[in-house]
Amino acid sequence: MKDRPMSAKPSIFAVWMLAVRPRTLSLSVAPVLVGAALAWDMGGGLHWPSLLAALLGAVAIQIATNLHNDAGDFERGGDGPDRLGPPRVTALGLLSAGTVRRAAWGCFGVAALAGIFLVLRGGWPILLLGLASILAGWAYTGGPKPISASPLGEVFVLAFFGVGAVAGTVWLQIGEIPLNAVAAGVALGLFAAAVLLTNNHRDAVPDARNGRRTLAILLGAKGAGRLYGVFMLGPFALLPLLHWLMPWAEVWPAVGALPLAWALIRRFPHCQGGDFNQLLARTAQTQLLYGLLLAFGVTLA
Repeated sequence: MKDRPMSAKPSIFAVWMLAVRPRTLSLSVAPVLVGAALAWDMGGGLHWPSLLAALLGAVAIQIATNLHNDAGDFERGGDGPDRLGPPRVTALGLLSAGTVRRAAWGCFGVAALAGIFLVLRGGWPILLLGLASILAGWAYTGGPKPISASPLGEVFVLAFFGVGAVAGTVWLQIGEIPLNAVAAGVALGLFAAAVLLTNNHRDAVPDARNGRRTLAILLGAKGAGRLYGVFMLGPFALLPLLHWLMPWAEVWPAVGALPLAWALIRRFPHCQGGDFNQLLARTAQTQLLYGLLLAFGVTLA
């Protein structure tokens, strides 16, 4: 069902929870957990301070991106009265765009502080990854040509919420990036791309009217549905490769997420309007389940 604004004025805590979009924050957590499992499997232990700092930094960047998107879309006129997605705090007048933007920069600052510690641990590769992540989080909505208005959003999500997060976590733990970390990063990133595709397909009509050219708009309804299926099944198609790269590890428990993924693929063409909000959340949950099962199987080795 479509999320509706609350009739009574919500508490300040509820307002900020609405702003940070907690239902999809697992997108930044699952890749770090999988990366930790891979590092544990290859190194036999974990450096817990860097793992916790990586989790903090990843979540802070996602929250900052969400807040920056909330304020930026409002200022660009993207959140009109026909919006089908969950309500945004700036559009509802619950918080000013300036307040939300300052909170976004505060979260970017938290990520930067965590990044300083991580750079001391992982060196210049982590510095480059951290700076690129913060820049991408800002550029998603900011600047003259925001990523969110282009067909490249899914590519950036796959790169940063998938490959970058998994590979970066493994690098922090063992000082190298094996191919299994890249493959696992692509798998997790495909789910994240499916979340963004769902979001953009839901908003295709108002986005097109506002001059956006997202991948969902360019592909049309049928094309978006097919690509969603590719994104959702791709992680399972990568399991044989992961098994080949790690023949000693149990990657097959991740197949347990396949029934949920298949059910969502079948549901996608029949969703209308606000129905996509629940589909979006279920897609994020599928990624989390896949990641947890994969991490569980790998650590069993």
